[in-house]
Amino acid sequence: MKTLLTHSPEEAAAFLRRGEVVAFPTETVYGLGADAFDEEAVRTIFAAKGRPADNPLIVHLADLGRLARVAARVPPAARLLIDAFFPGPLTVILPRRADVPALVSGGLPTVGVRMPRHPVAQAFLAACGVPVAAPSANRSGRPSPTTWEAVRADLEGRIPCILVGERTEAGLESTVVDCTGETPVVLRAGVVTLEALRAVHPATRLAEPAAEALARSPGARYRHYAPRARVRLIDAPGEAEPGPDAAYIGLAPPPAPEAFGLVRVCASVEDYAHALFDFFRRCDAAGLRTIHCERVPPAGLGLALMDRLRRAAQG
Repeated sequence: MKTLLTHSPEEAAAFLRRGEVVAFPTETVYGLGADAFDEEAVRTIFAAKGRPADNPLIVHLADLGRLARVAARVPPAARLLIDAFFPGPLTVILPRRADVPALVSGGLPTVGVRMPRHPVAQAFLAACGVPVAAPSANRSGRPSPTTWEAVRADLEGRIPCILVGERTEAGLESTVVDCTGETPVVLRAGVVTLEALRAVHPATRLAEPAAEALARSPGARYRHYAPRARVRLIDAPGEAEPGPDAAYIGLAPPPAPEAFGLVRVCASVEDYAHALFDFFRRCDAAGLRTIHCERVPPAGLGLALMDRLRRAAQG
């Protein structure tokens, strides 16, 4: 299969309307989308990515008018968060309508819903005319793609079309919040911070790290975000072990940075989060064996960043 590169949301949407899958940019990472109501097309997403079928997808909407098409109801807590953060990098878990294929939700009675604010994603979703189920557009377990080049590196010849956009704004995935109960529960930390959520709904809490809770969230159940190189978490730059096959990323420079194969010193936690997945891929392209990653305080965006770093470091 030849993978077409296009800058046209309408041309990309024509593939999806024909029952095919399309990679497209959002403000978080690139997604791999299919018509959420076309079960065979959705199955193609799992095949292209090598993704386990019990790992839920996120349904992307062009506008709130389509929310009732996929959600059986919208609880009051969900409505508060939707009003505050849609469009944007927030996914809410809602009761699923019975006609949404169970494959979209990993067999669960719920569905994750998001409305991106990215203008190219909005144009693409509007042209598709249907809710679009989409995980990140990478091979399962690899770092999420923040550029179209990363999508092509993982999925060239496995998908028919990539909608080309700029490098993504955030660099990390959406925050996933379970809104099926009275209290919102953060299942996956992401771009919308816990502090921002609590400013809207003060009772919002983090999920307990139990398998049952993690199974309800896209991208939280399996080892994820990992480069081929070994990821080693360190508390201070001086703990990084230099060498030509080693890399370092963090907020402060390591001793003797010239002794590393690659070094990325980030100006802020936001810059660190934006750079992380691309840096992982650069390290793999350079054949490096170890990536030393400086820990950050788990507050604000640091909570999501540390979640991704811990998952990448899992053996």
